[in-house]
Amino acid sequence: MKRVVTALLFASAAFAAPMGVSMAEDAKLAPIADYMKSDVKPWLNDPTIIEAIKAQDAANAKLSEADIDALDKKWRAEVDGSDHSMIDGVLGNALSKFLQAKKEASGGKITEIFVMDAKGLNVGQSDVTSDYWQGDEAKFQKSFGAGKDAVFVDEIEKDESTQTLQSQASVTISDETGTPIGAVTVGVNVDAL
Repeated sequence: MKRVVTALLFASAAFAAPMGVSMAEDAKLAPIADYMKSDVKPWLNDPTIIEAIKAQDAANAKLSEADIDALDKKWRAEVDGSDHSMIDGVLGNALSKFLQAKKEASGGKITEIFVMDAKGLNVGQSDVTSDYWQGDEAKFQKSFGAGKDAVFVDEIEKDESTQTLQSQASVTISDETGTPIGAVTVGVNVDAL
């Protein structure tokens, strides 16, 4: 219940902000938002994405908080363990292959991509994420939680492994009727823009 209340508080705060782009910082994030609008949003209505999210939304419709916690715990254990069956299942699906191709085609501008369902659970991803459930994080709450057409650009940070400046930008994904069904988070290499 605490998680639901927290999500609702974040969502209501996002509704209070002007729709469009919610930015953790100001104008220095504008090029990232522009990149998302010009280069990423055009392929977010691809049937590969929409069908995968709809299928997972249907499959996960009755998951409880305990179920979500168990899935996230299993994922986290697999990240550090030797059994990667859950991770391999997601990384091997058609959506993940699609996202891997989009990352590759970006010419280094995209460092990672992951798509989430209506509960904030990963549906597909270009790379392994540290957790499976994103529903408690701003990237999900300020995109999907803010409704249709929401864009959230997070702070720019230095990635220690690549020594590049990066930001995560998240966008609500809607179906053909305009109903929000999930979200995508894209790691953007600011140095490559």
